Amino acid sequence: MSEKKGVLQGFKEFLMRGNVVELAVAVVVGAAFTNIVNAVVKGVINPIIGALGSQNLDNYKACLTTCNVDKKTGAFTDGIYILWGSVLSAALTFLITAAVVYFLMILPMNKWKDRQAAKKPADNTPADPTEVELLMEIRDALLAQRNGSGPASATVIKQKSQQ
Repeated sequence: MSEKKGVLQGFKEFLMRGNVVELAVAVVVGAAFTNIVNAVVKGVINPIIGALGSQNLDNYKACLTTCNVDKKTGAFTDGIYILWGSVLSAALTFLITAAVVYFLMILPMNKWKDRQAAKKPADNTPADPTEVELLMEIRDALLAQRNGSGPASATVIKQKSQQ
């Protein structure tokens, strides 16, 4: 019984982590947003591109071999053809989705994080000494040790142990 409780407790902790909840929200928002982008591509972008021909990009095809076309429907009845119009439509959908996610979600979130980081107080810890400062201290300690002062060697050992 304690093993079940441990597994269930671990599962609950996993679900309550911020990453899992944020991921679930992102999936739901992304799914809803995909419908909007698809509507924009089909209702606005495809007709603009379709001004050259058919408004439905799915009708743009290229035949690799001898293809027979049904005269009533305009569909290919046999042969090998590439549906490059649907690939173009999917690529446009992806680019629009990526641009909107970046400019409306990622960019503002990064700016907000930068502002929050700027508001945090600076650390009051003193800065670490530079290499030149450490070398000067070691030089001074060695000179003091050569002149017969004993405590200088203890200072050098103490400073080295702190690093």
